[in-house]
Amino acid sequence: MKFQNKIVIITGGGTGIGKEAARSFLAEGAKVVINGRRKSVLRETANELDPSRERIRAVTGSIGKKEVAEKLVKTAVESFGGVDILVNNAGIFRPTPFLDHTEEDLDSFIEIILKGTFYASQTAIPEMRKRGGGIVVNIGSMWANQAVNATPSSAYSAAKAGVHALTRNLALEFASDNIRVNGIAPAVVETPVYNTFMSEAQVAETLPTFNAFHPLGRNGQPRDIVSAILFLAGSDSAWITGTTLSVDGGVTAGRH
Repeated sequence: MKFQNKIVIITGGGTGIGKEAARSFLAEGAKVVINGRRKSVLRETANELDPSRERIRAVTGSIGKKEVAEKLVKTAVESFGGVDILVNNAGIFRPTPFLDHTEEDLDSFIEIILKGTFYASQTAIPEMRKRGGGIVVNIGSMWANQAVNATPSSAYSAAKAGVHALTRNLALEFASDNIRVNGIAPAVVETPVYNTFMSEAQVAETLPTFNAFHPLGRNGQPRDIVSAILFLAGSDSAWITGTTLSVDGGVTAGRH
C-alpha cells in the first residue's frame, strides 16, 4: 500500500474532498486525523471510514484558530507518533458581490482559508522535520487565478491567492528539510459546499449549468481532486515542489 503507516492530517475532513481524501489514504494504509467545525459530522465520518476507530481521529474546531491547529497536530503525535502529510483542505465558498462584503464576512474567508492553511502548516512542519521530511498539499482554487463574472468571489479569491503564495514560499523555505509543498487549483467540484448557500433544489438546478463551463464538458467530482492529492503526497511526485496544479477540466487553458 502506497501510504502504509503514514500519518496524515486533513483539514475540512468531514465532507466532500476532505472526506474522500481520508477514505483513500486509509485504503492505502495510512493513519488519519481529520478536522472540521461540526462535531457530529466529523464523528459520523470517522465512524463510517474506520468503524474500529483504530486508524482515525477527529478534532473539532476552526482551523483558523492557532490553538485548534496545535490540538490537531498534538492529536496526531500522541495517537500515531508524528506527522508525515498535511492536506490543507478546509474552506468556505459563498459568491458575494464585492460591495456586499462585510468586515465579518471578509474575516471568515481569511480565517478559515488563509489563516487555517498558515497555522496548520506552522504547527505540522516542525513535526515533519523530526521525521526527516514530509509533504504539504494545499487546496487552492481556479478563482485565485481567474475571475468568473457569474460567481463574484473577491474575498474567497483573495484568500485562495494567499494560499498559492504561501505554497511557493514554504516550498522554498523547507526544501532543505526534505519537506515538499504543493497546491491544487480546482474549478467547479460538486461537493456539499454549495448547500451552504443554496437549497437542495437550487443545487440540483444550478450545478449542471456549469458543466459546459469546463472544456472537458463536466464538473469535477471529489475523486478528481483526491487523485491529484494522492499524486502530490506520494513518491511519484518526488521532484515536484512549489507548484500549484490546475485540476479544472481545462478552464484555465484559455478562452472557452
